[in-house]
Amino acid sequence: MNKITSREPLTNPNYIKPIMLNYTLKGQKKQWEAVITHSSVSILLYHKEKEAFVLVKQLRPAVLNANKTDGFMYEMCAGIIDKDASDAQIAKEEVYEECGYDIPVESLEKVTSFYTNVGISGAKQTIYYAELTEAMKINEGGGLPEEDIEVIYIPLKEAKKFMFDESYQKTSGVLMAFYWFFDNKI
Repeated sequence: MNKITSREPLTNPNYIKPIMLNYTLKGQKKQWEAVITHSSVSILLYHKEKEAFVLVKQLRPAVLNANKTDGFMYEMCAGIIDKDASDAQIAKEEVYEECGYDIPVESLEKVTSFYTNVGISGAKQTIYYAELTEAMKINEGGGLPEEDIEVIYIPLKEAKKFMFDESYQKTSGVLMAFYWFFDNKI
C-alpha cells in the first residue's frame, strides 16, 4: 500500500517556487499565495491498429496525500516545458520516453492550450494529438529511471464508459481530450 511517510517544508525546490503575490483589486491591497511552476505539454495518443487510446498510469504523491487514495492516476502522456525546444519537440520526446513510440514531430496536431491549477499556479498546458501504429514502437516506455509509468490502452469502444467510471482516477485533461476526439475524429 502506498502511503505518505513524512511531510516537510521545501527549502530549495527543483520544480516549483512558492511565492506571495501582493496586488491591488478595486483599490484594496491584497495577498495571494502562489507557486511559480513550468508550463507543460500533454499528448492524446490513438493507436490505430489497436483502436485504443494510449494513456499512462503513474503514482502522483500529491493525490495520494490530498485524497487518501492509492495515488495512481490515468493520464495522457505529458511533460514539463523545461528546456529550449519547441513544445511539439518536447511532446515527441515525452511520447518516446513514457510510451516507447517514436512519432514524427510533424504528425502532432495541436488541439488547444489552457491554464491549469489557476488557484495556485496558472501554468499553461498545451494538448497535442497523434496517431500511432506498432511500426512506431521502439521500446516498452515507462519513463525515466526514477519514474514508474505503466502504458495503458483504453479501447475506443470502452472510452466513454471509462470517462465516467470514477474507480479510474483520471485528470480533467483526459476527459477534455476524449471529448475533443469524439467531436472531431469520429
